[in-house]
Amino acid sequence: KAQSYSTALGKLWLSVLFIFRVLVLGTAVESAWSDEQSAFKCNSLQPGCENVCYDKSFPISHIRLWVLQIIFVSTPTLVYLGHVFLISNKEKRILNKENKLKLLEQEGEDVGLPLKQLELKKVKYGLEIQGKIKMRGGLLHTYIVSIIFKIIFEVSFLVIQWCIYDFKFMLNAVYHCERYPCPHKTDCFLSRPTEKTIFIIFMMVVSIVSAALNVAELVYIVFKGLTDRIKKNSNLFQVSQKNGLNPSKDCASKYAFYNGCSPPS
Repeated sequence: KAQSYSTALGKLWLSVLFIFRVLVLGTAVESAWSDEQSAFKCNSLQPGCENVCYDKSFPISHIRLWVLQIIFVSTPTLVYLGHVFLISNKEKRILNKENKLKLLEQEGEDVGLPLKQLELKKVKYGLEIQGKIKMRGGLLHTYIVSIIFKIIFEVSFLVIQWCIYDFKFMLNAVYHCERYPCPHKTDCFLSRPTEKTIFIIFMMVVSIVSAALNVAELVYIVFKGLTDRIKKNSNLFQVSQKNGLNPSKDCASKYAFYNGCSPPS
């Protein structure tokens, strides 16, 4: 459903999210971290030493951090889809009212003004084509804001992971721990460090690709919006010059859209 109201880059981002994140995280990655704490062994029998060393080496589990990242990154898209849902409900109400007015029109009543008002509402909400919602006005603004927040969350979680694990993305097979209540410098051993390192690098690459897709989509939307506006203004000026019209005067009317002007905001 979300792909119906996204750009091509937005659809690609959703595919990356569900295939390379959710699917991989729920299958391969989860099994790799299943023995994360139980297989973490230290060469000390001091009670509590192993636990504090594990907490020092891994302040937060990678898999839990990635789950939080997916939740935060997905939230802006869910907010945008909520906006789409509201506009879909408005579309239904507008179409029902339009059908009633058309029935009255067939009975001979003058409903020209209300129909024009409905047409203006359809333009405002991007509902010119029945069953298809266009990204325009408030919906477009929501979409842009959602992309900006996704970029912020992606970059933030990359920085958080970088800082939590002491600016390293490679897991060592042996960790040296000097922390109370350990009586001395203790060596602790991690299970499957190479496999986990591969998954860490994979998830980071996917995160960087997702952030890059969001940046590219934001640039595309802004650039397309500017070019469309320039093209529309150019066409309006050419039509006005050809027909001897005054654009500022024609666009000041209540139904300026029917004079070739921009739709109401």
